[in-house]
Amino acid sequence: MWVASQWKDYEVIDTGSGEKLERWGKYILLRPDPQVIWSSEKTDRRWKELNAHYHRSAKGGGEWEFFDLPDQWSISYGDLTFQLKPFSFKHTGLFPEQAVNWDWFSDLIRPASANREVKVLNLFAYTGGATLAAAKAGAHVTHVDASKGMVQWAKENAASSGLADAPVRWLVDDCVKFAEREIRRGNHYDAIIMDPPSYGRGPKGEIWKIEDSIYPFIELCANLLVEKPLFVLINSYTTGLQPAVLSYMLQKAVVSRFGGSVEAGEIGLPVSANGLILPCGASGRYVGPGR
Repeated sequence: MWVASQWKDYEVIDTGSGEKLERWGKYILLRPDPQVIWSSEKTDRRWKELNAHYHRSAKGGGEWEFFDLPDQWSISYGDLTFQLKPFSFKHTGLFPEQAVNWDWFSDLIRPASANREVKVLNLFAYTGGATLAAAKAGAHVTHVDASKGMVQWAKENAASSGLADAPVRWLVDDCVKFAEREIRRGNHYDAIIMDPPSYGRGPKGEIWKIEDSIYPFIELCANLLVEKPLFVLINSYTTGLQPAVLSYMLQKAVVSRFGGSVEAGEIGLPVSANGLILPCGASGRYVGPGR
């Protein structure tokens, strides 16, 4: 398992009974996590000192209960600073476990960008964590997300991180349609990052269902890679897409065409109370001959 263990502003304090107790900067949040099927003795006093608690509804969804939490606050990871806000379905605008992937691809981008322009395409780019990490490492990034609000949020994070003037193209677009147009335009990228949702809709109502759409999309995006790609990263929070599945898809769609190698595994976060690692999805990592 790849573990995001370098955080200072974020911490999983404890887990138990379907919930995780987290520290986001100086604020304590309690949020549901369906994988936490064990119990906790809840000896840490912060179980009773919450700033906010997200309650999941038995009918689906849920709602926040706020005690003392601002509308917006920030945390940092290294030189990157992220603006956080509690919003629908328990999210805060950041998936901290992805930091382990930011570190991985940053180590590939830095030496490559010393000798050439490295172009990275970030699809389903959300609030820009991967975009900012890639830009900080020296890449020219194209950031694509179907939500105008998410792209604006990513721009705020860029400004907070001192990257407002970094070489980033911010695009509100359906990722499939964008990829198809880029192929027609003859554009290519050294690396591709994608963090597809399990289910979603594009700005014009386009339906995305990951089980049906992900492999054709990977095959499509392979047409956007340069002759000697640097890397491809695919993230999944969908239970059915295990690491082996991500590996097989990258082998068939990318390695068979460009060479290189693939690793896939779970990603996770350390739990301070007991030293366990909380699993947080899976990632497939392709490293190509452009390294």
